[in-house]
Amino acid sequence: MAYLIGVDIGTSGTKTVIFDEAGKTIAQATIEYPMYQPENGWAEQHPTDWWDAVVGTLQKVITDSGIDTSDVRGIGLSGQMHGLVMLDRQDRVIRPAIIWCDQRTTAECDQITSLVGAERLIEITANPALTGFTASKILWVRNNEPQNYEKCVSILLPKDYIRLRLTGERATEASDASGMQLLDIGKRSWSDEVLTKLSIDKSLLAPVYESPEVTGAITQEIADLTGLKAGTPVVGGAGDNAAAAVGTGVVADGQSFTTIGSSGVVYAHTAEMHIDPKGRVHTFCCAVPGEWHVMGVTQGAGLSLKWFRDNFLESFSDTAKAMGVSPYYLMDQAASKIPIGSNRLLFLPYLMGERTPHLDPYARGVFYGLSGVHGKADLIRAIMEGVSYSLKDCLEVIKGMDIDVKTMRACGGGSGPFWRQMLADVYNCEVETTDSSQGPALGVALLAGAGTGVYGSVREACEAAIHTKSKNPPGPAASKDYQKFYDLFVRIYPQLKDTYKTLSTL
Repeated sequence: MAYLIGVDIGTSGTKTVIFDEAGKTIAQATIEYPMYQPENGWAEQHPTDWWDAVVGTLQKVITDSGIDTSDVRGIGLSGQMHGLVMLDRQDRVIRPAIIWCDQRTTAECDQITSLVGAERLIEITANPALTGFTASKILWVRNNEPQNYEKCVSILLPKDYIRLRLTGERATEASDASGMQLLDIGKRSWSDEVLTKLSIDKSLLAPVYESPEVTGAITQEIADLTGLKAGTPVVGGAGDNAAAAVGTGVVADGQSFTTIGSSGVVYAHTAEMHIDPKGRVHTFCCAVPGEWHVMGVTQGAGLSLKWFRDNFLESFSDTAKAMGVSPYYLMDQAASKIPIGSNRLLFLPYLMGERTPHLDPYARGVFYGLSGVHGKADLIRAIMEGVSYSLKDCLEVIKGMDIDVKTMRACGGGSGPFWRQMLADVYNCEVETTDSSQGPALGVALLAGAGTGVYGSVREACEAAIHTKSKNPPGPAASKDYQKFYDLFVRIYPQLKDTYKTLSTL
């Protein structure tokens, strides 16, 4: 029996899963870690926290599974995108990683746009300069921490830092590299033009592979530490959303998915490259070699619900612990008792600024219509509805680019029955789930299988391991009710836009 391992280095924690070649979960483990916000709008993590979680989860799944690790054919890595990991000559981390939801780089985005040119930047990188992307973070460190920039000899993305620790090799792959804003998206290689105009030395960056390609192998030191076998291949893997696409079988035209993790994503596969000239959605290379995807992102999706849980729902967490269930199960139960529209309460989920469709780092969260009649359950539902409306914003932009969306699948937080039905009603389209809930971890495990000969291709891997489990059709009456509130939702941000920037200066 061949086994495959997927390691997903997320924002809230790292999840490691062992699968058999049919996609069945053999063992899994998750270890969480914190995010730090030294200032309003900043977001950082310690790469050593990721590494400790990877080692801990690998040790646990190998022990729990009882498998012979010589039967592990390959390992795939998924990770949060855009994070900046800077290393010195001894491969030591120079400063905490600035991660995807950090919003400090507005001035650097203006600098990038000025140096490269707004239209030319989109032509090459398929996206406007955005605060979440890696290029602006590099310039921020150079502008504000020159002593750290001078020490830097290597720049890696989060999952690629883990690759270095596992294999000793510096490498990245096209899907994750797409989010650095230094890649020529059409050519799937670093852009010499962008690097030259930004005065970034190309030697700082790792070689770019396709997602299923083997990029290195487990070293003897790591084998001794984790229980893996030395020489086990590690493939390129993918950025978290490209990995989730493979893990939900979204690998061909007409296929799309929604995932709700810390951020929320609407993702559509496309064999041809499509670019939104307004830059409202991202066009990136996908994990299928030679193809692309278009992706709308709302920054504060599951993050908004987690923020509310952590700060206001201690009683829910205590009750859930006593019952042996997730706090989110109790939150779903509470929200389900509240009518559509949350008793005339709307939530704008912009806790960390917003990408699609506003591209506004100054945007902040809003409860609109809050009154004395509202309780915790109303606010929970309003958050879920607000995130769903923000995801609908993403879907509408994608549809407007003449990208075919025939099937919509759900994974992550959006795959639970209550939120999944909400998405179907808000989108007014059927939403499917698959027989695996492992998402990115399964996706990169399948990439490892495709790269090591367990399967003939990425699509063949998905056909072997992924099958439709459930379908939620939209309810016509519910869709009409949600549409009324969505129509009001889209009117609120334009009226607040100018005040957000003023607020940031007070």
